[in-house]
Amino acid sequence: MTPSEDIRRRITELEIEHRDLDAVIDLLAKDALHDELQLRRLKKRKLQLKDHITLLKMQLVPDIPA
Repeated sequence: MTPSEDIRRRITELEIEHRDLDAVIDLLAKDALHDELQLRRLKKRKLQLKDHITLLKMQLVPDIPA
């Protein structure tokens, strides 16, 4: 497997986790008795995943000379 294939596979895994977290966050937010701390942690993890996905996608784009 080439490095770019590894990166694409990892991006897919992270996007799935990101989507799953989004669903969990929506469910918790609708619950009147949700744990606010847990909700904040999940949102923070979701943002971290998004940042990591962005960094990996940037690695797939070839460098353009200035």
